[in-house]
Amino acid sequence: MEKFPKYFLSFLILVIYANVQAQVNCNAIEGERCKKACEIYNSNSGSQGSRESQESFDKAIDLCPNFSHAYMEKAVPYLKRGDFITWKKLIDKAVELSPNNHLDYRGWCKFQFLRDYEGAIQDFDLLEKYRPGNIGYSVNGDYNLYVAKAICYSALDQKEKAIQILEDLFKTKDYHFGLYDYYQLGVTYFESGKYDKALENFEKQSKVYDFAENIYFRSKVSKIRNKDYLNLKSLALKSYDEGKTMKDAYTHHFNKVYRKQIIEL
Repeated sequence: MEKFPKYFLSFLILVIYANVQAQVNCNAIEGERCKKACEIYNSNSGSQGSRESQESFDKAIDLCPNFSHAYMEKAVPYLKRGDFITWKKLIDKAVELSPNNHLDYRGWCKFQFLRDYEGAIQDFDLLEKYRPGNIGYSVNGDYNLYVAKAICYSALDQKEKAIQILEDLFKTKDYHFGLYDYYQLGVTYFESGKYDKALENFEKQSKVYDFAENIYFRSKVSKIRNKDYLNLKSLALKSYDEGKTMKDAYTHHFNKVYRKQIIEL
């Protein structure tokens, strides 16, 4: 548990960064109209999704129809409001213009919001061509995108492929583990019936950051082995009631566990 503040700080920085409109180096933009579009984009002071903000992006697009960042930022409010059709039109245009800059965001959102696992994998694979070996992190900062890719395979019931991706990733030199990495690998092993490997990863997770879902699965392993699991079950409930759970501002985490499931264990 003592390691949690370090991990929390790292990912808090990522989350803050992800929720601030990225500034673009306008000096690197060619053409006066596109430079002006870039300046309008950077100076956009309206709150996200407001009329003022969206009209600024429209002005930037009118000046420079190839300025991908304006399409990207204009798309975000539609996603948060659940207008996925409009979001997709705009983000697809941004990706068409600059795949290296926007495939990570589109792929993550396909996974997080749409549960389009195959579409997310396609985007991550395409991104690999532009950023070999390092495709980045999720918008919310919770996952390395290779972890997200593995979760997609797990959701498609390709557990062995998911496990291989995660095991290889975790062996990478200087890999920075996320808050839920070991947990996701543990659940994948559990669902494959490999309870020793599952418990190994749940115990590793508990040393990084322990939470109700992780304790719940440790309890399930104990129950399967006909060992005392009630203390862990009680601890899982206590952690749940204290708010020590997997959280996201917009959606539910993959492999999230609810209080009713813990009670019924």
